[in-house]
Amino acid sequence: MDTRKIIFVLDAGGTGFNFSAVENYKEIIEPFTVKTASSTLEEQLQKIIDGFKHVQELCGSAPTAISFSFPGPADYPNGIIGDLENLPLFKGGVALKDMLEDEFNVPVFINNDGDLFVYGEALAGLLPEVNAMLEREGNPKRYKNLFGVTLGTGLGGGIVLNGKLLEGDNSAGAEVCRTRNLLYPETSAEDSVSIRGIRRVYAREAGIAEDLAPEPFDIYEIARGNKEGNKEAALAAWDEFAVVLADVIANVSTLVDGIVVLGGGLSGAWEVFLPKVIQLLNSQFVGLDGHTFPRMEISACNLNDPDDQKNFITKSGKMIKVPFSTREVWYEPSRKIGVGVTKLGTSSAVAIGAYAFAINKLEN
Repeated sequence: MDTRKIIFVLDAGGTGFNFSAVENYKEIIEPFTVKTASSTLEEQLQKIIDGFKHVQELCGSAPTAISFSFPGPADYPNGIIGDLENLPLFKGGVALKDMLEDEFNVPVFINNDGDLFVYGEALAGLLPEVNAMLEREGNPKRYKNLFGVTLGTGLGGGIVLNGKLLEGDNSAGAEVCRTRNLLYPETSAEDSVSIRGIRRVYAREAGIAEDLAPEPFDIYEIARGNKEGNKEAALAAWDEFAVVLADVIANVSTLVDGIVVLGGGLSGAWEVFLPKVIQLLNSQFVGLDGHTFPRMEISACNLNDPDDQKNFITKSGKMIKVPFSTREVWYEPSRKIGVGVTKLGTSSAVAIGAYAFAINKLEN
């Protein structure tokens, strides 16, 4: 009897459909991408079907299930995709789950890319790596919760609490794209924490038209002094990005109290924005009576900075006596979270998350 569980996965975005296959939490084929650009919905849907057929050819085996990320709004449990901004051919509700189940005759599961990214990092990425570092250091502290964001065309998010993915009652859990923008309260954080936000601020500060602004990677290189351009404008762009992102992370971390992982294409520029984010997370509120107090109940450490990482993992607690007893117990007075960048790579984390999501559904 064949007991292998091979899950075909897809990370669907506005520009590309990224296909892969996962078994035992490892990708078993070289992932490949199909451009999403299509003239009709039928053509776009056929690309998804043909993509999974090619995955089957590469695997030489039929899937146990298909599990993948797709942008919302969507009724994820029923696999119905709504009107999408970055895939405008999807209009009025498209029964994607049922279409693929009819085609491949296996269960199909769909979820948000931010959710699956964080799920993958919680199971096989940053979260277990953090706990492994603590164990090697002899530090008894362990982390069970993970909040993550995907930084790219838009702002996505996901939350894993004690190993369980937070889905929400309306398939809308952890939709941090709808958090308020600290600098522009009339709009959402996504207007600043996105590719368009970086380019808009650079154009404004450089005094050029927005469509003439460089792409974010070039703005990153300009900010670091590795490429010609308006360095002041580049630094201002990443600074504004950091200010709004830090507010999102602080608000969610106040509720979740766990490790934070950053993914998506813009996370690769962490050197120019993450130090500012950490600084702001550890900043002070000023009360209406003038007194100051910490922005968060917990302090934040930059896991990508060697010194800050060492501070994070170093054992700082002590044994204290139990009153009226000879016993001692461990006491850790410091309360810290760490913020770091994806360890798996965003697409691979989504693939691992999609695999785990499917296995969990199949077993329960």
